[in-house]
Amino acid sequence: MTKIKICGLMRTEDAGYINEAKPAMAGMILTEGFRRSISIDHALAVRRCIDPSIPTVGVFVDDEIKKIVRIVKNGIISIVQLHGNEDEKYIGEVKRKTGVKVIKAFKIESEDDVRKACESKADIILLDSGTGTGKSFDWSLLKDVKREYILAGGLKTDNVRRAVENLHPWAVDVSSGVEVGGVKNREKILKFVSEVNGDYYE
Repeated sequence: MTKIKICGLMRTEDAGYINEAKPAMAGMILTEGFRRSISIDHALAVRRCIDPSIPTVGVFVDDEIKKIVRIVKNGIISIVQLHGNEDEKYIGEVKRKTGVKVIKAFKIESEDDVRKACESKADIILLDSGTGTGKSFDWSLLKDVKREYILAGGLKTDNVRRAVENLHPWAVDVSSGVEVGGVKNREKILKFVSEVNGDYYE
C-alpha cells in the first residue's frame, strides 16, 4: 500500500490532524526563509504533540550539516529530507553523522533528471516539480522507474487516487494540497488519506 507523507506542518493544531489521519510520515521545514519554515523550538513543540509512533521528517535546503545533526540528536526528527543542491558527498556525510535515513528531493523536468535521481545514494528519493510549487510535473517521465520513490508536487484530493493507481509510488507527499487559506485543514487531510487508501470518506 502506498505510504503517505504530510509535510509543511506549522502549528501544534496540525499535530492533532496528523494523529487522527495516521500518515506514515509528518514533515516540518526547518531551513529559514520559506513560507512554512518554523523554528527549532517550535518544531520541538509540534513533535511533542504528534503520536510517537509517527516518524517526523525535517526538511532542509542547503543547510549546515551540524545543524541537522543537532536537530536529530534532540529527537525532533527521525528522518532527514534534503531539498536543495546537496551532492552525494553531502548526503553521505549526513547519513554517517546522523545515523538516520535520508530523503533526497529531485526536480523532475526530463528523463535525465529521473536517471540522476535513481542513481542517488540517498535512502529514499523524492520526485517533485520544484521546491513547494504546488504544481505537478509530467508523470509519464516515471513510467520506467524501478526504484521506490516518493511522488510529490501538485498532489491533492482530486488527483492523488489517479497517481496511486497509475504510478504505484512507494509514497506520496502533500502539503498545499491539504490546506485552506495557507494552513492545514482536517477535512482535506482525512479526505486525502482516504483517497490514497481507497477508502470511502464522507
